[in-house]
Amino acid sequence: MMSEPTVFVVDDDEAMRNSLRWLIESVGLKTETHDSAASFLEAYYPGRTGCVILDVRMPGLSGLELQDKLSFQDANIPIIVLTGHGDVPMAVRAMKSGAVDFLEKPCNDQLLLDCIQHALDQDAEQKADMSLKTDIKSHMAQLTPREHDVLEMVVEGTPNKEIAAALGVSTRTVEVHRAKVMEKMQANSLADLVRMSMVIGLVHEEAEAEG
Repeated sequence: MMSEPTVFVVDDDEAMRNSLRWLIESVGLKTETHDSAASFLEAYYPGRTGCVILDVRMPGLSGLELQDKLSFQDANIPIIVLTGHGDVPMAVRAMKSGAVDFLEKPCNDQLLLDCIQHALDQDAEQKADMSLKTDIKSHMAQLTPREHDVLEMVVEGTPNKEIAAALGVSTRTVEVHRAKVMEKMQANSLADLVRMSMVIGLVHEEAEAEG
């Protein structure tokens, strides 16, 4: 079960932190505020769901440096950058490094809330995709080496007769292996199997189109 998303506010300005906390909690979202990048890094661990509202210009570790550290940790948490007047070039750098949006202070409340919702939706989608990949790889780990060979050829659209010839077995043996692959992968159809393979990069979209 996915944990409740948290909107992390990282800003050295206490008045701004309190204002953002009030606004975000007013729409029923959970918040956690930090007065520095270092404080946030102590509390955050990869996998926590939510998004980060980040001031780019702070004492000590800057917003951009924090973003680099999160990227290095493969945190994959959406970041909304807040900038003061004249900091737009820094915000553009943040966007190029993966931030989902940036807003200039003072920002419109509804615009910020819309950005937060978009970031939370993106994070939920990313986490669900990661969970799906983990599940598929877990199923795939149950396959024998021969079943894995059959899976790769099946999703590439290779007919059973050609698979049998390539593996030096009978067509009936291929059918047995194929049935076992479907069972272990928990696939209801060949299309399901192809989609799973696409999710983990075993087969590309053009292969499905050709199939």
